[in-house]
Amino acid sequence: MCADAFSGRLRPPRPFSPGEREVVAEATRRRRRVPQRGTALTSSDTTNRTSSPTATAQSLDPPTGVITGPDPAPTATADQPSAATLAELGVRPETCAALAAVGITTPFAIQALTLPIAMAGADVIGQARTGTGKTLAFGIPILQRMTVPGSGTPQALIVVPTRELCVQVAKDLAMAGSTRSVRVLAIYGGRSYEPQVDALRTGVDIVVGTPGRLLDLIQQGRLNLAEVSVVVLDEADEMLDLGFLPDVERILARTPEDRQTLLFSATMPGAIVTLARRFMLQPTHITAEMPDEGRTVPTTSQHVFRAHALDKAEMLARILQAEGRGLTMVFCRTKRTADKVALDLDERGFAAAAVHGDLGQGQREQALRAFRSGKVDVLVATDVAARGIDVTGVTHVINYQCPEDEKVYLHRIGRTGRAGGSGIAVTFVDWDDVPRWTLINTALALPFPDLVETYSSSPHLYESLDIPRSATGRLPRSQRVRAGLDAERVEDLGETGRRRRSGGVAVVTGKLRDRGEGRSRAGADDAPTDRSDPGIRRPGRRRRTRGGGAARGAGVSQPVAPAGAVVASAGAEAATGSAANAGRGPTRARGASGDLAVDVGIDHAVDLAVDGSPTRRRRRRGGRGRGRASGEAGAETA
Repeated sequence: MCADAFSGRLRPPRPFSPGEREVVAEATRRRRRVPQRGTALTSSDTTNRTSSPTATAQSLDPPTGVITGPDPAPTATADQPSAATLAELGVRPETCAALAAVGITTPFAIQALTLPIAMAGADVIGQARTGTGKTLAFGIPILQRMTVPGSGTPQALIVVPTRELCVQVAKDLAMAGSTRSVRVLAIYGGRSYEPQVDALRTGVDIVVGTPGRLLDLIQQGRLNLAEVSVVVLDEADEMLDLGFLPDVERILARTPEDRQTLLFSATMPGAIVTLARRFMLQPTHITAEMPDEGRTVPTTSQHVFRAHALDKAEMLARILQAEGRGLTMVFCRTKRTADKVALDLDERGFAAAAVHGDLGQGQREQALRAFRSGKVDVLVATDVAARGIDVTGVTHVINYQCPEDEKVYLHRIGRTGRAGGSGIAVTFVDWDDVPRWTLINTALALPFPDLVETYSSSPHLYESLDIPRSATGRLPRSQRVRAGLDAERVEDLGETGRRRRSGGVAVVTGKLRDRGEGRSRAGADDAPTDRSDPGIRRPGRRRRTRGGGAARGAGVSQPVAPAGAVVASAGAEAATGSAANAGRGPTRARGASGDLAVDVGIDHAVDLAVDGSPTRRRRRRGGRGRGRASGEAGAETA
């Protein structure tokens, strides 16, 4: 609309003439063919094994507050479709052969746009949904520039947030570089330093590690980053959430300034943008998804039920008996809940294992190996396993507890439906979690605003998830064919951290283990074996008393006091309570002959019987207690 110069009113614009329309169309075509800095290019012909989403390579001006990068490669233009295979993208024949051996020949959308730019040496920021091949999007450019054999000093550094993701990325890169004998080393905490230091001393080409252990080895002078030419920050937003960004900045400060930096993140918070501005040189921002496409994987079927906390275990047991179910991951918010669910499933006959941060690294890797090999088919985990873990054959993901936010939800359900496969995601929402789920549903635009109240006997649960009507809360014995977690050997990693839970119990072999099981008691090997001697003091159980103190219980023998002698103490623990119980009056302990031994200012005394074994007096409510000891003491004082 145009403003009338005389009346100030709006009048309709004059239509273009045929000649003007042709000039505008030619200018538009010319602008698409020759991209300018600050524009966004779209490639709708990007080849993908699953679908053909639009992939964009953006390079925006710094005044707008967005990252700037060089002009995108010609393969990202709309008029020139990208290559159909990895070989046509210019990947080394050795790398193509190694990937073809595992069935990878065509790139995903994020790979098709990232590879030409990254292999040219430019800095890249990549964004794509989980399960779309981001590992090879930065792994192939690293292998492309790798000099083999090298000097032994690391040529590439990959920083990841979790130990499980570190092991997986190292395994994928070793597979892709197997034909060239590329040496890949995984460095992460929870295991001894010596094997990692020995490998660094022998020589490696690529280092994949978590920030904490990497920084330790750098400060010790064990890890030399002087020859690193490529640095990759994988799952940068997760490192931000875990508080690793200060460590990452210190690590990047030790690398050469002329390095190539590749950053991959599911989201781009402000802290990640600041990190990119500081350590990256004109990065190109690549997003491999359609602008109007949802953030969830379209091949994953989602089901959300409003469940009762006391009925979740029964619902879970029935869902695990659904037709066509393969490997299943069950996610919980807390470590204690993960332990409880794994124990409950084990008692119901399912082959289950737990993975969380309180387990030792050897136990965590044991559970993941057993899950990948099929010895267990249910992995109960916290969000430590929700980032980047890629296990073939996962058909179901069950959110036993509602996720914290939409990002956690996306990464959890992203463990299924990977690499073009289909999957089923089930979420239990408790009554208290309905407001949290409302926020997740709104943020992701999911079609679950009103949740259906569901129980283990609800007919729609059986129908929607294809559960047999004969399914019960326990797995039939005829279907218990998995070897279980006990069949997988625990590798001795020389762990530096704790191996068990700080409280309660720990899931080690799928059974309930007490915290003290397997531990030798102090002095047990040196204790005398002659139990007939009443003069030997033996360890016994500690019992709680009414006053809150601790006293030796039955079965604790002490040296027999001779007639008229004074007993040094009535239990070591009893003496500690004298100050707290001052004012309640002394309590008397007796020797074997019945003579008065000593007054002890505690609330609960330990009496010695004739045979030398202790007897415990009971304290009556509101009084000092009655019994043999108190009666005799009163008679003597009288």
